[in-house]
Amino acid sequence: MSVFATLVEQLADLLQPLFHASATAAAIIVFTALVRLAVHPLSRAAARGQKARVRLAPQIAELRKKHGKDQERMQKALLELHAKEKVSPLAGCLPSLLQLPAFFLMYHLFSNSEIGGEPNSLLGHTLFAAPLGDNWTDALAHGGVFGGAGAVYVVLFVIVTAVATFNYVRTKRQLAASPQPEQAIPGMGAMTKIMPLLSFATLITVAVVPLAAALYVVTTTTWSAVERVFLYRDMPVAGALATAA
Repeated sequence: MSVFATLVEQLADLLQPLFHASATAAAIIVFTALVRLAVHPLSRAAARGQKARVRLAPQIAELRKKHGKDQERMQKALLELHAKEKVSPLAGCLPSLLQLPAFFLMYHLFSNSEIGGEPNSLLGHTLFAAPLGDNWTDALAHGGVFGGAGAVYVVLFVIVTAVATFNYVRTKRQLAASPQPEQAIPGMGAMTKIMPLLSFATLITVAVVPLAAALYVVTTTTWSAVERVFLYRDMPVAGALATAA
């Protein structure tokens, strides 16, 4: 974790002339962008895989009809189909999974009072009036909703709500424009009802984690929304499914 802390501190030093007291917060945003750039090739691969799986949905439905009562043969047939079409069933999960270590590092870095036996100096850094190691409850206890620290969270909640609303509207329109038979993809009926609302769950995460981790979440969520518009622009249902993932 000390290496990670050093990286954040070095980025903050580079950004200090531009952002002054909020340089560490800016460094977290830049770090998040670098992580997303690193996994972008996997996101592109996941998009290709998702489009391929949607294309294969009719064939998968036929396999379910043919081998529905024989799960072993069904699984074998699915693996053979994916191998033939060069589609990985796990490709869509990789970008999210690879981001988890960075998120947890950010969370622990700003949750620990010591790093390598030394006091954690990063906890003294702020974004305007909000300490990066505090969460929304701390902000409410020091000035209320519209106090100095609370106002920072108000801005973050507005951004998350705007991104979630964008995802919600876009997903609903995509599904309405390209309806699919629910039997082609098992569980699709329930998924179409739930998936437009999933982005709003990010509000809870932003409220309970340290502000540094919340900045990571807000940045990566906004990046994901823009990235999906680009990667899934020609595949509405695939894009909707990716939103849920």
